[in-house]
Amino acid sequence: MPENTTYQTSTQIQLSSRPTGWPTPENFRTVTVQLDDLGENQVRVANEFISVDPYMRGRMSSAKSYVPPFELGETMDGSAIGRIVASRAESLPVGTLVLHQLGWRDVSQGDAGAFSAVPELPGDSPSLYLGILGMTGLTAYVGLTEIGPVTEGDTVFISGAAGAVGTAAGQIAKLLGASRVIGSAGSDEKVALLKEKYGFDAALNYKTAPLREQLPDLAPDGVDVFFDNVGGDHLEAALDVMNTHGRLAICGAISQYNATEPTKGPDNMANFITRSLSMRGFTLNHHLDKASEFNEKMTQWFGAGKVVYDETVVNGIGNAVDAFLNMMRGANTGKMVVRTGTPDND
Repeated sequence: MPENTTYQTSTQIQLSSRPTGWPTPENFRTVTVQLDDLGENQVRVANEFISVDPYMRGRMSSAKSYVPPFELGETMDGSAIGRIVASRAESLPVGTLVLHQLGWRDVSQGDAGAFSAVPELPGDSPSLYLGILGMTGLTAYVGLTEIGPVTEGDTVFISGAAGAVGTAAGQIAKLLGASRVIGSAGSDEKVALLKEKYGFDAALNYKTAPLREQLPDLAPDGVDVFFDNVGGDHLEAALDVMNTHGRLAICGAISQYNATEPTKGPDNMANFITRSLSMRGFTLNHHLDKASEFNEKMTQWFGAGKVVYDETVVNGIGNAVDAFLNMMRGANTGKMVVRTGTPDND
């Protein structure tokens, strides 16, 4: 099949230096790469959306982690959704919508095995495969079914609740039988959104007063499950109100990702003993066996209108770094994605 000559170059974002503390635009560079001709069983994809996520901050460090660090001078990667524009793979013809991990660029190319065909979403943006219908939703589901399982009648507290994983977790907790769901967010507008759109029973603005002062009033009967995206003062406040046999699912610690000095730990760790608490951290790559179960349930929930979502969309691959930095500062509501389309491939 002849190649589409419109997509011979790829604009890509590379890590040029490792940040200390908060990343800055100077830690990145934008390059234009001339793509090679397709090899046997390879495809070329015009990305429509790429994902920027908190875990990527950890990959900008050389410290050992659960995923390899980004290499200096190399194009970064991450989740992306796009459409095949040239193919030498019979299984993935031109026009196929595919999900893959070659993000941070507007055109991706590689072996067909690196790309997974996904169904079209009539009436909805394919970017949902990067959010509520993808790894974001799966992360929330794993945390609330396997790590800190929700049972009927539980009270659930979710930190960073207005973000992509947080908004998914609040809804999934309710669908799993939680009787009360509480969330934290960083503005009064996000607090209102959690209650009015996402069905949270209560929410707090962690910037208006110390969490340890606010949370007990919202959880008069205590908390059974804590889903933590933030760490720090959120974890400490949650430990104050956890019920006996409470479960803590530790998904992230965004409050510490840009710290340049060791952070102080909670002063109430003895509650793990006196209340028989369990805390378990997790990363999604160890729980991908839950994907088919999640896909089946989320498809039903989404189709029945039981799940809603928000996206913060930034236009242009050239604005991907700004999107990432703004997401790290909490400027997004729901999932932050970058629409990578150009005038040639919109």
